[in-house]
Formats: sequence, structure tokens, C-alpha cells
Amino acid sequence: MKKFDIRNIKVRKVSVDEIDDRMLLINLYATQALTLIIGLIWIFFQRQNLLQLLSIPSTASFIWWGFGLAAAVIAVDLLISRWVPEEAADDGGVNDRIFRNRAIWHIAVISFVVAVCEELLFRGAVQHAIGPYWTSIIFAAIHVRYLKHWIPTGLVFSISYGLGWIYEQSGSLWAPIIAHFVIDLVMGLIIRFRRDNHEQEAEA
Repeated sequence: MKKFDIRNIKVRKVSVDEIDDRMLLINLYATQALTLIIGLIWIFFQRQNLLQLLSIPSTASFIWWGFGLAAAVIAVDLLISRWVPEEAADDGGVNDRIFRNRAIWHIAVISFVVAVCEELLFRGAVQHAIGPYWTSIIFAAIHVRYLKHWIPTGLVFSISYGLGWIYEQSGSLWAPIIAHFVIDLVMGLIIRFRRDNHEQEAEA
């Protein structure tokens, strides 16, 4: 029997283009499920009331906080994409792969799942423990695909801090959830319909 030698194991970096669509979705949803589980466990040990954390306020101000931040982020992102070279904001093609061939309803589902899972962990649990600044440092570091370029890294940090700020101002976790959802949804739709426009131009 051949002796097992751990030194014979070779690990190589896999680019997003080498992953098929099914595995990409499995990885996406599995990551979000793990994020949700960690968030729920952390909230439990913090002795927070989950039902109270996710309760919907009696006033609608949290909605305006969410949409207001989302509108500001989308405007800044569109300006950056217009004036900054594409390679300076490259995320390795991950967002393009996730959204470019996706149905509109699926883009909405992905955006909602990501918004709820990540905000529950980062705003609901992490920010409760260490505040918005250090939460945003961790949030930016977790989005490792952006770390190669300072512009998207700075943008992710700023968005995270903004999400933490409106959470504190509104007093509701639904404010950052709404903002996160709208940002991802609009950006996903832009990627989706930009692909259609490119295809039409190619055919013409």
C-alpha cells in the first residue's frame, strides 16, 4: 500500500472562469448560509433578542435611510465606473459571472439573501461588539476579491461604514438591509442589461 504523503498535495489558484455556473451558485449560497449561521450564533451568545432585532419599526423613516444611502452609493459607483479605468476597479470578474446571465427574479433573490445574511452578521452581531469602524475594516477584508485595488477596497469600507451609520441613526437593522439589497439589485441589473446591450451592438 502506497504511503500517503501530505507534501504531494498540490493546491492551485482557481479563477472564477474555471468554475461552472452551478458550482458558482452553490458556493454563493453556501457562503451566505455560513454567514447567517455565524451571525445567529453570535447574536445568541450576545444575549440579543433576535425577534426584537428584526422587528419592523412603527415609523417608515428606516426605509428612507435605506433608500437614501443606496441612492448615494449607486451615484458614486456610476461616477467611478465612468471616470476610473476598468482595471482599477476590477473584482476578478466575480460580480459579472454572478449576474450577467441571471434572470431578473434571481438577481432579486440573490440580492435579498446576501443583504439579510451579511447585515445580520456584520451590523447585527459584529457592530454590536466592536462598533462600525472596525466592523467596516473586517467587512472590507472579507471581500477579498477587491483588495488588489484601493478604489474598490475604499468603496467597500465606505459603504460598510455608511450601513453601520444608518443602522445607528435609524435604530433598525432593516435600514442597512434595504440599502444593501437595493445596491446589489441595481448593480446586478446594470451588469445584466449591459450584457444585453453589448450583444445587440455586436449583432449590429
